Amino acid sequence: MKIIVKSLLKGLAIILPLVITLELLRWLLHTVETVLTPVLQLVLPERWYLPGMAILAFILVCIAVGYSSKWPNFNWFWQLPGKVLMKLPGTKQVYGMLQDIIDLMSGKNFTDGSVVMVKLPSSEIELIGIVTKHGGQPHDRMSSLMQEEQLAVFIPMAYNVGGYTIIIPRSCTRNIEMKPAEALQLVLSGGLGNTKAPGKGW
Repeated sequence: MKIIVKSLLKGLAIILPLVITLELLRWLLHTVETVLTPVLQLVLPERWYLPGMAILAFILVCIAVGYSSKWPNFNWFWQLPGKVLMKLPGTKQVYGMLQDIIDLMSGKNFTDGSVVMVKLPSSEIELIGIVTKHGGQPHDRMSSLMQEEQLAVFIPMAYNVGGYTIIIPRSCTRNIEMKPAEALQLVLSGGLGNTKAPGKGW
């Protein structure tokens, strides 16, 4: 019985992530196809439209938006809908939460070289964190609350999209060679992922 339960749990661990990922991908593709197909059918002659063209159009639009955002005027335009949603009651919380989650998981707002080990006072315990602010920076709300030799460090939590921001002396940290996105993945998975060490092969 023990072997059966163990095999079941191992099988679920292999199959469930695959099933969930494929189902999310299927839902995304179906949604894009459903929404954009009528638009393309208005623009293109009916005989020209082929299944899947909506998905291709969506990818091309994403590439165009991402590329054009390099220019300030275009970037301002693409950011405008989000700014409007952030002003509306109800949508502000949902849109802001989704944006924060995506930014957090992508490491967008973290710079390279900002991953540190934080040593707890009077302890040998260290935590992986990401530096978000340096003390002494002008015109920054968080930095104005800190002394010049202090750092604001984000400490992510395992298996949870969240964490803590702590203010600590620079002397309590040491830099480690890791990209912020890699650090987030490593900590959020509790170190159980298969992320390889730098310079190591398969």
